[in-house]
Amino acid sequence: RFSNGRVAFNLVAGGDKDELEGDGLFQDSDERYETASEFVDLWKEILEASYEKKLVNFDGKYYKTKNAKLLYPPVQRPHPPLFFGGSSQKAHELAAQKVDLYITWGETPKAVKAKIEDVKEKALKYGRTLKFGIRLHVIVRDTEEEAWSAAEKLISKLDDE
Repeated sequence: RFSNGRVAFNLVAGGDKDELEGDGLFQDSDERYETASEFVDLWKEILEASYEKKLVNFDGKYYKTKNAKLLYPPVQRPHPPLFFGGSSQKAHELAAQKVDLYITWGETPKAVKAKIEDVKEKALKYGRTLKFGIRLHVIVRDTEEEAWSAAEKLISKLDDE
């Protein structure tokens, strides 16, 4: 309410294995996507119930609630926009089923086109259409060589998750 509806959320289901384990999360990729999917179901249910001041009881594989409620429903109906990105087929499937906007990295135009087409095709199976966005990084260094070196260092840490 303080932002008058100017809020969106980005769902992150993966990341660096060491970082995740440092945060206490010891799930493999498939289980993280299952957990994220269940979380979205619960999140949406609580938000949508908040308009009617209803309580939510949820008994999932990863999350359980008893009489969960949100005191102040969001301005955006039925919920604030949910963003998500990922390159694996599991990520594309999750995007197709659950989110509002799929975000991809700045890759080659051919790779971006293929990802968007795949997510669109999967979303159609669920009778859904999504919006799409792209995340780009600008790397500035004193020389072009230093900029490319910094870019390669970042790229070397990426995987399909």
